[in-house]
Amino acid sequence: MAKTSSADGRTRSSVQIVIVVGLCCFFYILGAWQRSGFGKGDSIALEITKTNAECDIVPNLSFDSHHGGEVGEIDEAESKPKAFKPCAARYTDYTPCQHQKRAMTFPRENMIYRERHCPREEEKLKCMIPAPKGYVTPFPWPKSRDYVPFANAPYKSLTVEKAIQNWIQYEGNVFKFPGGGTQFPQGADKYINQIASVIPITNGTVRTALDTGCGVASWGAYLWSRNVIAMSFAPRDNHEAQVQFALERGVPAVIGVLGSIKLPYPSRAFDMAHCSRCLIPWGANNGIYMMEVDRVLRPGGYWVLSGPPINWKVNYKAWQRPKEDLEKEQGKIEEIAKKLCWVKRSEKAEIAIWQKVVDSESCQRRQDDDSVEFCKSSDADDVWYKKMEACITPSPEVSGGNLKPFPSRLYAIPPRIASGSVPGVSSETYQDDNKKWKKHVNAYKKTNRLLDSGRYRNIMDMNAGLGSFAAAIHSSKLWVMNVVPTIAETNTLGVIYERGLIGIYHDWCEAFSTYPRTYDLIHAPGLFSLYKDKCNAEDILLEMDRILRPEGAVIFRDEVDVLIKVKKIVGGMRWDTKMVDHEDGPLVPEKVLIAVKQYWVIGENSTST
Repeated sequence: MAKTSSADGRTRSSVQIVIVVGLCCFFYILGAWQRSGFGKGDSIALEITKTNAECDIVPNLSFDSHHGGEVGEIDEAESKPKAFKPCAARYTDYTPCQHQKRAMTFPRENMIYRERHCPREEEKLKCMIPAPKGYVTPFPWPKSRDYVPFANAPYKSLTVEKAIQNWIQYEGNVFKFPGGGTQFPQGADKYINQIASVIPITNGTVRTALDTGCGVASWGAYLWSRNVIAMSFAPRDNHEAQVQFALERGVPAVIGVLGSIKLPYPSRAFDMAHCSRCLIPWGANNGIYMMEVDRVLRPGGYWVLSGPPINWKVNYKAWQRPKEDLEKEQGKIEEIAKKLCWVKRSEKAEIAIWQKVVDSESCQRRQDDDSVEFCKSSDADDVWYKKMEACITPSPEVSGGNLKPFPSRLYAIPPRIASGSVPGVSSETYQDDNKKWKKHVNAYKKTNRLLDSGRYRNIMDMNAGLGSFAAAIHSSKLWVMNVVPTIAETNTLGVIYERGLIGIYHDWCEAFSTYPRTYDLIHAPGLFSLYKDKCNAEDILLEMDRILRPEGAVIFRDEVDVLIKVKKIVGGMRWDTKMVDHEDGPLVPEKVLIAVKQYWVIGENSTST
């Protein structure tokens, strides 16, 4: 057994050293845990090794949110990085690609003005978006479903406009969300029960859902307890903050609209799609919007439509619309549904439910209709900035088998991989990827003990691959927005949905379709290597700062030379950082950079409050 000499001549075995160091780590971690909590800012001590010593925790990087934070230690030996200044106060809720002033310069036809219109390079802000005064860490889930701090999204217009519909109420320093909606003022739970009498949403068959025109996303919020995860979207409109409210509540949502461009989701992604008085003209433009829903709906999936024109005979007076118009509108919807080979399963009160047939090629109605046009594109998942078409997306010839119910499908071989339709990805490489990310996530948890405690609710993976990070961290306390970059070598987003996870296509040379401060934790594996020489790293990092909450955390995983450049840039962004070795040791060229965004608000030049 090896021996170590001490100053006084005594010896101590290496085993004893390991025990002492282990106890040191244990008591340090225990102390950090006891100090943490969900207060105004909540903070965990994210402490990382300086020298890859025996204990992975060191005391100069704090994850704990304490509504202010301490100024991090400064290494005078390092050259000072470029300092980024705060943006003006008017940009506190800035959404670059959905900026209201720019939007109004585009045509109103087909909601084009509500689509993504990003600033030119010379128009991009090179400053950091400030948080509003009084900003606090959101309540932990599930309390956040029902309450949002007023200071985080101080907009009262919805409390007036939707007062009788039970959407949102203002009470003192918080907003309260009773779970109501325009079509379900008595509450989302009761409404979902009506849907569940037709659709099997309790046995894992239905896992992923799409909510078009989601409002404040109460439908998605209340589906969570039934193990269904909804991707909700709504445009940035005169109600100010619908999507912002959804994300403050801890519900997946993006700014988006059914307009002239295809939705940024793969084909056959969702088990269920939903519209509750979402004001989308489903029968217009030769049924183009229903055809887009059909594209993203899985064979056997369901479409739920509630509100006008359903049950128009009873409600036309309340809706203050002519009977003839409503009858024509529903007739057009029924006609398009037949072309799509959707079978109506139910129509009760103001809720109608259709099901997409599993084997669309055998649909006799479609074969007999000369007006049916199939899309000619060979890639139904090629959607980024592609124009929507009034055509039906054909089903693939090889399906790869049926999906298992959730949660079994989380680690089962996805049909796209089983059928060999994902280039370079076999069942073996898929399983290896899962093992690798379980190992990585275990290492993350040793560094940040609150990773799966509920401290982080809204998580983003900026370069999601097969979704294995999200699968490894899966918990009822959190959700992951899996982003597949449009420049990724392999399109894997369809696989992610087949696992029962959600995600979106995006190009990180542009801003993401969300409000500022909407993610608690961002994971960026290999992102800056992927975008090397594609666009400015500063712009990507400023966008990360925009969408990250104060005292939120970032995990970068990349080659060491890439991370050194990233570390220098964020040194001017009020982020505290620490570089750590790969879990397999210092000889592995891939490293991990951990960062924590400091707390600061409008008008503050430092992080003290």
